[in-house]
Amino acid sequence: MGMSVTAQNQHAHHDSIKNLEEVTVKNAAKKKIETEMKMAVSVDEFLSSSENISFIKRGAYAWEPLLNNMSTERSTVTIDGMHVFGACTDKMDPITSYVESNNLAAIDIKSGQEGSLHGSTIAGSIDLKRKSTPFGLQKKWNGTYQTGFEFNNKQFFNLGNISYSGTKFVADGSISYRTADNYHDGNNNEVKHSQYNKFNTSLGFAYKTSDLSSLRLDAIFDVAKDVGYPALPMDLWLSRALITSASYKQLFEEGLVRVVDTKVYFNAIEHYMDDTTRPENLVHMDMPGWSTTYGLVSKANLKRNNYSSEIQLNAYDNLSIAEMRMYPQDRSERTMFAYSWPWVTTRFAGLSMNNSWELSERSTVNLGGSFGVNYNYSKYIEFNWIFHPGAPQEKTRFLPSLNASYQLNIDQFNFSVGTGYGHRAPSVSEGYGYYIYNSFDRYDYIGDPNLKNEISYEGNASAGFANERLSIQGKINYFYIDNYIIGKILSLGSPMNYQSVGVKGYTSLDYATLLNMSANVSYDILKHLHWKGTLTYARGMDNKGGNLPFIRPLSYLTSLHYMYKNFGIQTSVNGDFEQINYSPEYGEDLTAAYAIWNISADYSFAINKVRSTIQIGAENVLNEYYSTYADWGNIPRMGRNIFTSLKLNF
Repeated sequence: MGMSVTAQNQHAHHDSIKNLEEVTVKNAAKKKIETEMKMAVSVDEFLSSSENISFIKRGAYAWEPLLNNMSTERSTVTIDGMHVFGACTDKMDPITSYVESNNLAAIDIKSGQEGSLHGSTIAGSIDLKRKSTPFGLQKKWNGTYQTGFEFNNKQFFNLGNISYSGTKFVADGSISYRTADNYHDGNNNEVKHSQYNKFNTSLGFAYKTSDLSSLRLDAIFDVAKDVGYPALPMDLWLSRALITSASYKQLFEEGLVRVVDTKVYFNAIEHYMDDTTRPENLVHMDMPGWSTTYGLVSKANLKRNNYSSEIQLNAYDNLSIAEMRMYPQDRSERTMFAYSWPWVTTRFAGLSMNNSWELSERSTVNLGGSFGVNYNYSKYIEFNWIFHPGAPQEKTRFLPSLNASYQLNIDQFNFSVGTGYGHRAPSVSEGYGYYIYNSFDRYDYIGDPNLKNEISYEGNASAGFANERLSIQGKINYFYIDNYIIGKILSLGSPMNYQSVGVKGYTSLDYATLLNMSANVSYDILKHLHWKGTLTYARGMDNKGGNLPFIRPLSYLTSLHYMYKNFGIQTSVNGDFEQINYSPEYGEDLTAAYAIWNISADYSFAINKVRSTIQIGAENVLNEYYSTYADWGNIPRMGRNIFTSLKLNF
């Protein structure tokens, strides 16, 4: 954040106080959920601009985020610190799908054990931070409206926000609607079952109970209907989420404790997958799921001299239920029923602490840790007894974590080095899943309640240089993970889904290793012309030297951005090199290299007091036909897509 302050230069005696006649504070750095290339991005598109995050795509909607090239089981995704758990066994409803870009202020990404503040993790944490209007703004009412159209899939969207700021009361509201038809690939062929419809709205109210305290209520309601997944044998009929919270914040002018913020929350999700739109399926199936969570998150910020700290208490209770119902061609009769999540209760309580000491103006030491207790209970454990006779109906696990880092700044150079150690418990699917069909490798997956905790040993480092025109930053991290959980073919049992080729059980490898590297460069070529470049590489291997699945190959992004007065134009080229380190054992095959060219232009203007921006651009300008290592079943990506957007600020 940059800040400029101007005031009259008046002489004042040391024993007197003068009121400044005018003080102007301007925010010089934008923090918006948008990218330079596209201002009307979805949450998924915004996250994909981070070098730490890639995505598994099963269609055009609800991508599964991979932090440090690890699946969502190994990361913690929260909304304002609240734990929300999806209700789909196929992971078609990541938490990022239940928010919209216009009700978020920022997204906080922490790598590895630095993210353990929100709970046990291996890969790190992604915290989606809601918009919150401050008290006492000079302009009491503020709002934005954004609309646009994308031509490839005929996507039409409307995003609206409004806020009120008073001295004692503030209110925030947002509403959004997106609808899209099937998209077309680079060969201009229609990719069937890739349509979606999404509605999202949120409300937030805050009341200032004293000069240094406030009470806040928040709610998000999200509905998705008729969502197609071309990489799966079924689609989404309906998904609904209600996410609510009440929080109380207290500030302190003096003393060690500066802020205490306590929140209680509740969220409920229902998710209905079915294949009624797939008449080619020989056997029809429904897969409904429900997830209900109650939770508490309480944090305190401490500050004294060169020491600062954040302490956080997390506790939640989650119930996950998923069913599998099979029907003959006559859907009035049901031939099979099973619980793929047999009413699994997860209770977690954890205490986390991050401490920071400024040893000097140049160096800082950070030390943090957490300790959590994870409890699971399966109501219908007999489903797991089929493959694991005598497996315990309930299980308690202890999840410790530690992390440390050192940061050093010398003139225009910066350096950091860190390490971490942490445990995570198996997910509901890994521990208690029953015949969860994976259409990528075409196996049914079985959970194991006796799985050991995954244990991560992590090292990371970074180095950078920056001056007025040039910035260079390199980062590297390495994970050694004991008891790495992954699916292996079982010798017993036969597949339940007629499309399956066999049954796999979640099991623990002795260990696995994962290396991530990235380099970022930016350079101001001219006053109004800026260049950026990013290069990333990852390598993941199991204990026998085999490749882990869904590890991103060498990839790159280069972009130019020209700005002059109210006009801006930007262009970029991004791509992956050939994925040669693929894993046939887990259904992967070789994916070819590709390069995608994008371009957009925008113009800002004002009508009375309404500040407006119009943008037009094109993604995949050359209409490249391609799919990536993370496209489920090698479904092709979208071809040329011309997009337009208009944003009004009032």
